[in-house]
Amino acid sequence: MPNVPSASGLPRRDQIRKEAARLFAARGFLGVGVDEIGKAVGISGPGLYRHFAGKDAMLADLLVGISERLLEEGRRRAGGNEGPAAALDALIGGHVDFALDDRDLITLHDRELLNLREEDRRAVRRLQRAYVELWVEVVRQAYPPFADPTAEPVARAAVHAVFGLINSTPHSHGPNPAQGDERVGLARDAMAALLHDLAHGAFSAAAAAVAAESAAAAVADSATETAPAGSGTVASA
Repeated sequence: MPNVPSASGLPRRDQIRKEAARLFAARGFLGVGVDEIGKAVGISGPGLYRHFAGKDAMLADLLVGISERLLEEGRRRAGGNEGPAAALDALIGGHVDFALDDRDLITLHDRELLNLREEDRRAVRRLQRAYVELWVEVVRQAYPPFADPTAEPVARAAVHAVFGLINSTPHSHGPNPAQGDERVGLARDAMAALLHDLAHGAFSAAAAAVAAESAAAAVADSATETAPAGSGTVASA
């Protein structure tokens, strides 16, 4: 079957990606057969092999593909000319959009990464590290307290914490119609705005903590330098 748009408006390969992600997220990679994915897109199971070598290839395409997409889009957003604050805002917006629009892929990454072949898993990890480094660089430029080399670990920890916050969306934002979820949740725009504000708040809080610690250290150093010799206290008997 040629890779042409169907009635859904998506090319066949993209249809397969979408349905494979939905089924893998709902029932687990090992719990879904090729025939089921084929049925979901209206072709026979064997017909899928014209587009993918098998289930392993589908999973790799989904997880490596989204890692590539996040890094490419992140670089594009961070490369704007409006300054580091605007770059960070754009990065947050892009990751929030991903979390809200591709919840199945977040679930897949959390649960199915170990089912990738070793070479594909290494590729995902390499892309993820590059994505984290991109964020860390922008965060350290956007918040002056992080510019000190000693504050870099805090900036990195804050980036991972913000990823955890945003990526919790599959569990905190409902409903997910693709999974038959009927919970009542925030509307998409309201959830996006909330995540955006929470992410900025997390970075601001971490930067403020670094600044306070640096100020306290400076005061302690100053007190040590001005204390007269031999002024230490001696415990009484």
